[in-house]
Amino acid sequence: MLNVRTTVRIDDDLYAAVKERAARSGRTVAEVIEDALRHAMVARDSGPADELAPLPTFGGSGVLPGIDLASGAALRDSMEEGVELDARR
Repeated sequence: MLNVRTTVRIDDDLYAAVKERAARSGRTVAEVIEDALRHAMVARDSGPADELAPLPTFGGSGVLPGIDLASGAALRDSMEEGVELDARR
């Protein structure tokens, strides 16, 4: 594989983090950067998140009455309703 030498400008804090990761993993800074670029390229090529397959749905008439899917706390409370505290642990 042909290696190309180039100059890029990188944020100081980011470079410090890359240098630290390289030292911890026993790799060079260049190897860490190459791996990160490969990972980013694969992630980009796999498509944006909005192209994920739809989740399966099962029969029913939708959300139960009184369930507010926009409120995590309300949803948790409705799922835990009638369940003893010890059973939730």
